[in-house]
Amino acid sequence: MCFGFDGDKALDDSLAAKGASRRALFRGAAVGAAGLAVASVGTGAATAAPGRPGKPGKPGKPVKGQRRVPHRAISLQMYTLRAAVSGEPGLETVLDRLAQYGYQQVELAGYYGRTAAEMKTLLDERGLKATSSHDGISATRAEARTKMENAALLGQSYVNVPYLNSDSLEEWQGWADAMNAEARIARRFGLRYGYHNHAHEFTIDLGGGVTPWQVLTERLDPKLVHLEADLYWVYTGGVNTNQADPDKFVIDTLRAAPQEVRQFHVKDRDAATGDMADLGTGVVDFERIFSKHRAEQYIVENDNPDVSPLTSAAVGHLYLEHVRY
Repeated sequence: MCFGFDGDKALDDSLAAKGASRRALFRGAAVGAAGLAVASVGTGAATAAPGRPGKPGKPGKPVKGQRRVPHRAISLQMYTLRAAVSGEPGLETVLDRLAQYGYQQVELAGYYGRTAAEMKTLLDERGLKATSSHDGISATRAEARTKMENAALLGQSYVNVPYLNSDSLEEWQGWADAMNAEARIARRFGLRYGYHNHAHEFTIDLGGGVTPWQVLTERLDPKLVHLEADLYWVYTGGVNTNQADPDKFVIDTLRAAPQEVRQFHVKDRDAATGDMADLGTGVVDFERIFSKHRAEQYIVENDNPDVSPLTSAAVGHLYLEHVRY
């Protein structure tokens, strides 16, 4: 296995924590490929999916059920690893492991006591790149400019607001306007600006049945702001609003949004508890969702890792490398 990492054991540990199996993890994918995943990810190569013959010089159309998540599109939200970064084994070792697991990019959730330049050096040394980040709405235009300058220095493509919560219609409207203003600054730095959802955007009643999701999708300028759809939280929003088919709720919600859905947070849901779960061990039908919506980035995340933060990272990469849709 790659640099001493036992991918099979990490996968089995995570599945055992959920009482699941490899069959459940891959849902019809080639189980025989699982043992190769961590061993081969260091190549960074993604095998082309089988497809129908195309015209000379043009690829054929992928056969249904044979599309893959491009390796270059797989990322990891560093919040998953916060315990490992702040304690043992520490940031440098964590980044070493991510590179060994096959990751080439990450989404930052802070700089862990480093400057943006220092963080870039640590990533560069391991062949990693911060392509995205989670940052709150800045209090001033000067702070917003500094945020964008740091993101540009790191070579990011995206900056996302990670969390907002209020029962006030006026606050949500104000936040939407503030995000539109920050997105104009981001555009000057060549950055795309987005919003990352949770479940409460679908359930809070701001008056007359108006929800935060309605306010955001109606007020955020689709020319300036995109959506970073957290699939676990949209699915949970479907559960919490008593949808008969939460996967369909995800699909319909993303389809109806005027904003582009450029990024996915790919996070699973435990069937029994509703808690977050390592990818492939829960009930979210990612194959069905991916077949209807494609994103520029598929970002692994588990706020509460099943076995350990690094195991969640490894299993997430393994799942996305082998899922077919």
